[in-house]
Amino acid sequence: MRALRILLILTVVLGGLFVAADRLAVNLAESEAAAKIKSNQGLTGEPEVSIKGFPFLTQAAGKELDEVEVTMDGMTAEANGQSVRLTTMTARLRDVALENNFSSATAATATGAASISYADLSELAEDGISIAYGGKGETGQPQVKVTASLQLPTGQSFDRSVVSAVSVAGGDTIKLRAEEIATDGLPGVEQLVRSRIDMERKISGLPQGLELESVEPTEQGIDITFKGSRVALAG
Repeated sequence: MRALRILLILTVVLGGLFVAADRLAVNLAESEAAAKIKSNQGLTGEPEVSIKGFPFLTQAAGKELDEVEVTMDGMTAEANGQSVRLTTMTARLRDVALENNFSSATAATATGAASISYADLSELAEDGISIAYGGKGETGQPQVKVTASLQLPTGQSFDRSVVSAVSVAGGDTIKLRAEEIATDGLPGVEQLVRSRIDMERKISGLPQGLELESVEPTEQGIDITFKGSRVALAG
């Protein structure tokens, strides 16, 4: 009985040491991953990395992590050649294969979300165009308000706001299209105004394999959801 008691105690102690070593290892791995993300993305703040699953050491030895969650602020992408800031971006990566001596990785699947503020979205528009929250339409669908201050070829000024719908096209493009434009019956004005206020902005610079899934206007900005498979993560 005494020998059995000693064996049980040793098992508990060794198990505790293994858990402690495992948690220490995962904390170090999370810190290293966060530092790489910060450096690669040029972030000013510290991203948060959380490696799920237990034990971590077994996952690391097999070079595949069950799930990783990343939260960061201030990541930049490109939209038609212009820099655009993505705020509070979160990503959930599943079945992450560690490659090239742990210097890079590929997630089998990924989902995520981010936001673009109306101020940053207005920077992507043409001169004289600003974008803000437009409330909800008759169907309850949230919309954006596009305010234009344009000079028409007739010499008249076009200063008014229109409500626009937001959508995703092709997995990489955000589209804004005005639902209705009041032109006071002036011929050709609607086409001219639409050429300025209807927008299509292709978002690039995201990890390979990740694409836009949906967009939704909120009071603070445009919320974007992402999805992808075989998502490549640079080391």
